[in-house]
Parts: sequence; C-alpha cells; structure tokens
Amino acid sequence: MSSAPATADETVEPATKAPKPGWRALIAALGNRKTAYMLLFGFASGLPYTLLLSTLYAWMSDTSIDLETMGVFSLIGLAYSFKFLWSPLLDRVNIPVVKKLGRRKQWIVTAQFLLGIVLLFVSQLDPANAIGLLSLMAALGAFAGATQDVVMDAWRVDVADEKATIDMLSTVYQLGWRTAVLVGGALALVIAQATDWPTVYLIMGAVMTAIAIAAIFAPEPTRSVASLTADDDALRELRQAGQLEPKIRGWALAAVGVLWAWALVTVGVFMFRSLSSNPETRPDSVEFITGMGPIIVIATVVIPVIIAAVLENWRRKGKHVLTGSVPKMTALDGFVDHGYRALILPLTEFVGRLGWAIIIVLTLVLSYRFTDTVWGSFAYPFYLGELQYSKDEVAIASKGFGVGALMFGIMLGGVLFSYIGRMAVLFIGALTAALSNLLYADLALGGTYMELVSNITGFTTLVEWLGGDLRLAKLMMAIAGENVAGGLAGAALVAYLSSITSKGYSAVQYALLSSLTFLVGTLGRGALGQMIDEQGYYPVFILTTMLGMIAVVACVIEWMREVRLGRKAGITAP
Repeated sequence: MSSAPATADETVEPATKAPKPGWRALIAALGNRKTAYMLLFGFASGLPYTLLLSTLYAWMSDTSIDLETMGVFSLIGLAYSFKFLWSPLLDRVNIPVVKKLGRRKQWIVTAQFLLGIVLLFVSQLDPANAIGLLSLMAALGAFAGATQDVVMDAWRVDVADEKATIDMLSTVYQLGWRTAVLVGGALALVIAQATDWPTVYLIMGAVMTAIAIAAIFAPEPTRSVASLTADDDALRELRQAGQLEPKIRGWALAAVGVLWAWALVTVGVFMFRSLSSNPETRPDSVEFITGMGPIIVIATVVIPVIIAAVLENWRRKGKHVLTGSVPKMTALDGFVDHGYRALILPLTEFVGRLGWAIIIVLTLVLSYRFTDTVWGSFAYPFYLGELQYSKDEVAIASKGFGVGALMFGIMLGGVLFSYIGRMAVLFIGALTAALSNLLYADLALGGTYMELVSNITGFTTLVEWLGGDLRLAKLMMAIAGENVAGGLAGAALVAYLSSITSKGYSAVQYALLSSLTFLVGTLGRGALGQMIDEQGYYPVFILTTMLGMIAVVACVIEWMREVRLGRKAGITAP
C-alpha cells in the first residue's frame, strides 16, 4: 500500500501540467534527478513496511511464536494509522546539526538512518527469546517509517515542476514501493531459504543505510513565496472577526490531543503487558478488543467528530466568536493556531460539509479495508505453518504472482471507473474483498474448490509446465483471487476518499481518512490471533467474511446518498 500525503501545509502546484505518463515517458523521466530520487524514496517507503509488518511474521512463524503474540505485535502498525498526529511538527521543527540538509531532507535522512540501524539491530535478535526487545525495535522502525512517509509525500509535492510533474513523481513512487514489496517479500524469503533470517535483515539494514547516504544528495525543495504567504494568511484569518475565540480553539485542540494520546498509551501498555508476559499470564486479547476496542474508536474518531460538529455549529451561529481582530499572537497562541489549523480545522470543514452523512462516511471508511488489514499479519503463518508451504513457494505465489495479481486489480479498478462509475466500483470492491476470505477458508479445509477451479481453467497445467505442482497451483489461485479483489478495492477507496476531501484541506483530510481505514483491522489482530489459536483458521475466515458485509451495506447506503445528491443537483452521480 502507498502512504497518503499527511503534511499540514499546502504547496502550489506548477501551472503547466504535462500529459499523464506512459511507459516511454516514464523510462525517459528516470533520467531526471528528481524523478530518480522519487523512485528511490518509494523503495525506501515500501521496504521497512514490508519487512516489519509482513516478512517479520514469517521469521516468527519459523521460531514457533504463537499467533496471539503475532497479533499483539502487529499493533506497531498503528504508527502508520496515527502518523497525521505528528505530521505538523515535521513541518515546523528542525533537528540540530542535521537541519543544514534542508527542511525536508533533514527528516528523510534521519528517519532512513534510524531505519537502517533498526533493521541491523533486529538482525542480531532471536524472536523466540527477545520478543519484547524485538517489538520495541519494530515499533521504533514503524514510527521512523511513518515519519519518512509523511515527509517524502511533502517532498514530492514541493519538488514537482513542468519536467518532474506530480503525476510522474506519483507513478514512479508507486513503482518504487511495489519493487520494495518484491525485494522485502519474495527476495527476502528466497534469501532466508538459502541462508537464514538474520542474514536477510542484515542485508536489508545495509541497503536502507545506503539509501540514507544517497538521500543526503537529493535535491532539497525551496518553499515558494506563494506557499508561505498562503500559510500566513490562513493563520491570520483565524484571528479575524467571526472566527472562534482562541481559548475555545485551545480547549478543543487540548481535548482531542488528550483523547488521541490516551488511545496510544492504552494500546502501548497493552502491547507491553502482552509481549512481556508468559502466554498463561498475558492479558486476554479478545477481552481487550471487545472491551477497549470500541472505546478507543470512540475516543479517536467519534468524540473528535462531535467536538468538530459543535465548533462548526457555534461558528455558524456566532457563539464564542471574535467580534474583532486579535492583536499580535504570543508563542503559545501561534502553537495552538498551527495545531488547530493542522488537525481540527480540516475536521470541522469535513463535518460542516457532510452534516449527518458523516456517520455513513466514517462507518464506510472504518470498515472498508477491515477484511484484508486484519488478515495481513497471519498470511505467512497460514502459508508456512498451517499449510506447510516452503519459503520459495510462498515467495513465488505471494510476492511474485500475487503482486502481479494486485497490480491487475488496481488497473481493473481504473478501467471500471470509466464504465460503471466510482460508487459501483467501490461496492464491487467491498463485496469481492469480503468474499475473497472464502478462498482461504477453502484452503484451510484442503482446497477442494481451488483445485477444481485451477483444473478447469487449465491453470494447474500451466503451473506444472513451469515446474510447480497442483498444491502450488491451489495457493496461487487463492492468492490471485484475494489480491485482485484487494487491488480493485484499494483503487476504489483511493478514488472515493479523494472525492470527499476538500481541496483546501486535502492533505490532512486524506491522511486522516486513509489512516482510519486501517484502525479497526489493526486493533482486531490480537483477538484474531487468539481466535486462530483456539479455533483454527476456518472459523476466522468465515467470521471476517461476515464482518466484511458491514462495508458492503455502508457502500449501498452511501451510493444511494450520492445518487440522491446528484438528482438534486441535476447531475448523474459518479
């Protein structure tokens, strides 16, 4: 998956836009220094994400770590879900000494060096005997990875020009990210099969360190005068008549900040207690998710939305608003206004524009990617441990053939947009993503239906001709179905989220919404791991299929809402 832009500032895109990149233009563009570095940065983004939140579970599976522990461990992925919280600081805070590299590069280089150190350190650990230290290092790596993603997204916008267009930079970024998935997934499995896991992470740590050294020489964008003026004007506007009083904004920012901080601490304490305890004495994951999970979602999503709704209502009614402009700000006032503009104002605009429909939208966003995000951490244990495939076979099926199926799903989604519209594709994506869990349910029972489909389509013959067997063909068939559905759903979700964000706050609103898509699935992994340990894989796949229907229902309701809005406006809903 790709990271969404998450910086608070908006930069001005070049007035001249080149046509969308084709393959020839893409290859030619790699000679451009900015484009070449964007390819490298895309690789640097995908590599730690794959190694820490996917491949590492194959190593754990080899050391016989139980699935509940893996599920709790996977909560480190929340760093990517909450990256929008510290994104404004990355635009305002400088690192001593390193700041000489530039406003963007100082954070990119620092995060990448930190990731290199983390991977090298992980290579010296034994997951079975040092799960607590491993989780600490992985959490640090996830934080560094999320941080570099935030800054590299901003770097991409800042350096775009007539030659290195934003379309071209975004395309090569995705190319680099997908290449990293192959290297950190398929190649890592092959190396592990030939050597061992410490060697894999030692090599990848060295690669990440080399990227950090190369990043020192990347072009540093110069912030435009127009961008600085826009920021200053936006902050000054908060101090004009008709805007909410500074103390009200301060209390709102403090309340939301406390709620988000509480949620992070609560999850962190649960992780520490779980990973530092014996299986017999650790906290119950199902009890935590069923008890605290809804409270965490309420604290991080529902209450902030209510606060935003109240603020917007007060502003419209003229309550607690300024009657005149406010004199020069103090340092504390400036900090509060920056935080309010970065985190609260985009939310109030969103709530004010959608009204009660915010309930439907948030339900859709929170549930849409649940089926694949909650399952991702257990893929390797399922393939390697439960089904007893080799690392080479999983590398071929999952990270080789599977990535191709994923890219096909993304392209299929792009084609379908033109024929049936965005909301229809969104619905199909939700439905197929949920139903694709049944493919794995079949594999858990022996793969009878996968074998039938593979034989009828001739896929088994093809795999055998290439040196595989029926058993590998069944795995590839299931992974292909799941990845095509996931790619289609991912493309549909990106288009939908982009359509409901406001241009003035697109960066923060998109970052917030895209982060929420992974929240519920990430929180549910601990409980899912415990359920697999106790009941096996098959009941879990049936459960996740049923839970996926929540997103299907939400899509239907949202589709009807958009059709109704389109009729009122006299246009056809997309």
